[in-house]
Amino acid sequence: MRLKNLNIKKINLNDVDKSYSGQDILMKLGELYQFESGIYGYGNLWTKLERTVEDIIIEELDNVGCIQVEFPKLQPKKIWDKSNRWDTYTKDGDIMFTIKNNLGEYGLAPTAEECATLFGANRLTSYKNLPATYYQIGEKFRKEIRTRGYLFRPRTFVMMDAYSFDKDEDGMKKSYELMHEAYLNIFKRLGIKIMPTVSDNGVIGGSVAEEFQAATDLGEDIVLFDEAQNLGINKEVLEFENKEEYLKQLNIKDINSLKEYNAVELGNNFQLGTKYSESMGLYYIDENGENKPYYMGCYGIGLGRIIACLIENNIIKAEEKIKGFSLPYAIAPYKVHIIYNENNKQEAENLYEELTKNNIKAIIDDRENLTIGNRINDVYVLGTPKMIVLGNKFNNINYEVENTKDSSKTIIKKSEIVEYFKTI
Repeated sequence: MRLKNLNIKKINLNDVDKSYSGQDILMKLGELYQFESGIYGYGNLWTKLERTVEDIIIEELDNVGCIQVEFPKLQPKKIWDKSNRWDTYTKDGDIMFTIKNNLGEYGLAPTAEECATLFGANRLTSYKNLPATYYQIGEKFRKEIRTRGYLFRPRTFVMMDAYSFDKDEDGMKKSYELMHEAYLNIFKRLGIKIMPTVSDNGVIGGSVAEEFQAATDLGEDIVLFDEAQNLGINKEVLEFENKEEYLKQLNIKDINSLKEYNAVELGNNFQLGTKYSESMGLYYIDENGENKPYYMGCYGIGLGRIIACLIENNIIKAEEKIKGFSLPYAIAPYKVHIIYNENNKQEAENLYEELTKNNIKAIIDDRENLTIGNRINDVYVLGTPKMIVLGNKFNNINYEVENTKDSSKTIIKKSEIVEYFKTI
């Protein structure tokens, strides 16, 4: 990418929000735009990073046999009436945005259990069709009264939501465990240390629920975590009357042995049982020709929260002042940022073309009338993990590749630069 085309704004890092520095940097650059509280437009960097996260999720879910589909974002009230959840989401919980006109009453999807159940029942008419898991990735809408932390708690966000269908409870549990392992693989590839956490099933329903929490000082949840078991419990559960049931799931006898973390929830899974199939009157035909309810699970991952977490957890400071952020190399949409002075402009162009030709995503700073120092500062506000500066010290023999996270440097021969980036 040519930086001149990105049209980023000049910013003062002294004015950056100290709590949510990474996202505020993108706001000030113009790479995030807030139309209203909790409603955002996304620039090139965020969009490219979202596609990377999406591709990882798709690969891992496809690997365990899930099928990608798409459900409507505009959902008619009548399908929510079938599950008896319309009032729960529009009156009691006041979660759903609604639309009423001469065509009827509709809701903007905060989730898709009703759509998924109808869609699945239409295809999965026999026990021979089961099990099956469908997933989609798209925008969701929730009537958050108190938006917080930019993309940590907005009103619109991109989410992966999946729905499994099985013949019986044992099958449901197997699908649930399969998704649990897929989630662990997803977060491992994203470079996020995740804490699987027993949690409340809330308005989704069902008997068993778990959250996938990422430790961060910015998190509004508190997780009590058992490092040995790699399992935790949301501290809010301790306020419930049936808290002993949750502790029993973890085989926890002494909560004082658990380590406490501030955390943000990036994903959640639910064992729904027959809640939706029975309430909506949707069944499959079993081996004996009888109607039986589907045993279902539902699963969600918030892509916006993942990206926000990645950015905020990789902030760079110099003497306690915010310098920018540096994305993990494996998921960064642009791997290296090329900076040059006028004497080395052609050499920089040659390097950019060679890297691009070899499918190594690079940024070249081709803006005019800026000092080397100004250009270097902007590398950090775009989060690029590697930087090459072709300045007065460039000897036309070797490239000095700097790691923006820790300022470490590696000298690479010009003839080996492509291989270097291919083998990182």
